[in-house]
Amino acid sequence: MTYALASDISIRESAEGTFLVAPRPLRMVRLNGALLSLVRQMAEAPLSPASEGAARALEELAKRGFLQRIGAVEQTSADLPRVSVVIPVKDREEELRECLTSLSLIDYPAELLEVIVVDDGSSDGSADVARAFGATVLPSGGRGRGPAAARNRGAEAATGEILAFIDSDCTASVPWLRELIDVFADPEVAAIGGLVDGMYRSSALDRYEAVMSSLSLGKHERSGQGGDDTFYLPSCNLLVRRDAFRRVGGFRSEMHVGEDVDLTWRLRDGGFRIIYRPKGRVWHAHRSYLPAFLKRRFEYGTSEGLLQALHPERRKKMAFPPLLCGVLACCVVGLLAGGLSWFLGAAILLAADAVVIRSESKRPGFSLGFLQVIASRVRTFASLVYYLGFHLVRYYGVPLIALALTWPAAWPVLLIVVLWPAAVDWYVRRPDLNPAVFLFFYLSEHLAYGSGVFRGCMAQRTFASYRLQFQRRMPLVF
Repeated sequence: MTYALASDISIRESAEGTFLVAPRPLRMVRLNGALLSLVRQMAEAPLSPASEGAARALEELAKRGFLQRIGAVEQTSADLPRVSVVIPVKDREEELRECLTSLSLIDYPAELLEVIVVDDGSSDGSADVARAFGATVLPSGGRGRGPAAARNRGAEAATGEILAFIDSDCTASVPWLRELIDVFADPEVAAIGGLVDGMYRSSALDRYEAVMSSLSLGKHERSGQGGDDTFYLPSCNLLVRRDAFRRVGGFRSEMHVGEDVDLTWRLRDGGFRIIYRPKGRVWHAHRSYLPAFLKRRFEYGTSEGLLQALHPERRKKMAFPPLLCGVLACCVVGLLAGGLSWFLGAAILLAADAVVIRSESKRPGFSLGFLQVIASRVRTFASLVYYLGFHLVRYYGVPLIALALTWPAAWPVLLIVVLWPAAVDWYVRRPDLNPAVFLFFYLSEHLAYGSGVFRGCMAQRTFASYRLQFQRRMPLVF
């Protein structure tokens, strides 16, 4: 793997030592002599670590966001593992044909590649299409047992040490496996997920799904091992070690949605590491009709109750820094009651928060500029409003509508709660849609998903999905 300094990262020297400083969010890490030497080399050009110890240290900095991974060591065929591609299918003859055509073109040695199609009781010619492409065809053991059961059936018959799961309504890019497979050189890594992109752009909903699909995890690499956060990998573009997959029992066959979340959480609980990399692209044929789109979002929402029952330790977390919460409270009261004095109070509290953060970050011979800290805290406050608004709209959309209808004075606050998260997502994700159309799909999606969450929680008789785990703030790293 080759590493380089991430964008906006600066090297700051002081009497106490040398630090890497990241502005968004504001954080820093002190470097020892060995790391400082490597970082200075990376300031000149990307660096491939020469030892296992250096690789571990640089990987840790990459996890924290101070470095970016920009490439892997080129692998020869002798280094590559055998891969079994597993595809569940039910009545998707034409989609499967496109999927298998793409797999016939991928850049991977044919002698190290096995394609297994598991037919879940199709009434069309899906099985014949698979055989025509030379794939191994297996029955799922019934009709409509679901993709989780079908994937487990394929994994049982697989001979590759790596299982590569892709859905029948997806197509793979030529470098799909090559861009992901190198992570398995690390024995702690059990699974990696790649980029999921939208296959079509013709309709407005296609363009919305291209940037907002829950299958797409974004532009930045992530990893997780242990812990109690909710990071997971979607199963439509997922590579897993066969031994690790079998050790945790594979997918739960009874789950028809959320089974990929459950699997990757169990891998993490078992001590393995999972990685998301925005490479190894797979194109997914998203649901492009509004009723089907909303039905699927509702179904996704129903999985939360069961997932919470299966993994009670995994909770949604949100940072609520005390002083910034005071800023938020002043702004809310100012909007509801009027009066500039409340907003003046908010400004004073924001300045006080910046003073506290600057004081905590100060070291002998080293301190951050006050304006730099103020700018960072303004961004943190904007993030607080975004995440709080997102949570309220997603999980309390119907009560918010009822409140708006019965309490007109709350409209200014409710508009910010609704519009700010949508505006941020529209600006950051840059969909090829005008803001009004984006907002319609955005709110429709949240209402459908939130309704599904309520249905799933009712079925499981638990409402833990609605509870947040509060944190005072994310600490600066030294």
